[in-house]
Amino acid sequence: MSPSTALQALRTGFDFAQDERRGSLNPEIVFFAARADNGVIGVEGGLPWRIPADLKRFKAMTAGLPMIMGRKTFESFPDLLVGRRHIVLTRDADWSRPGAEVADGVTAALSLAGGPVVAVIGGAEIYRLFLPLVHRIELTEVHAAPDGDTHMPDLGAGWRETFREDVAADDKRPAYSFVTLVRA
Repeated sequence: MSPSTALQALRTGFDFAQDERRGSLNPEIVFFAARADNGVIGVEGGLPWRIPADLKRFKAMTAGLPMIMGRKTFESFPDLLVGRRHIVLTRDADWSRPGAEVADGVTAALSLAGGPVVAVIGGAEIYRLFLPLVHRIELTEVHAAPDGDTHMPDLGAGWRETFREDVAADDKRPAYSFVTLVRA
């Protein structure tokens, strides 16, 4: 295993040595999401909370990975996220933006992504489309019930928790937990 592959394995939690056959047509698909206790993941194109540690974790865990997202998620960013590819799944065949690679379906998005690990970062419809294919979920459980207009689809049964870090609330943000789920 090369040093860069070993570093990526440490960052993503994926054991490349265990499955070196994994490639662009069979990547490990990982959801990255922050979800409130009431299922809310967004409001008016943004997050209904500000948790700097969540953003720092997202940045560290997705660095160097291709990210698949919906058009609204892409347009919610103030700028491109440095060190990541932005693959945008949209039904609008005429849509394009600098820095975005456009795909019209799940297969096309995965084909564009290539590589052994793909980050799926939302929104709700994109999570719904990829849910049957996802291997791992890196979830920030936000222990609050904010108003919102976008909700995470139900993940269903068949998940095993492999990591949890609970963080208490303070006067600036609600309590939250970093959680890793893998298919059981």
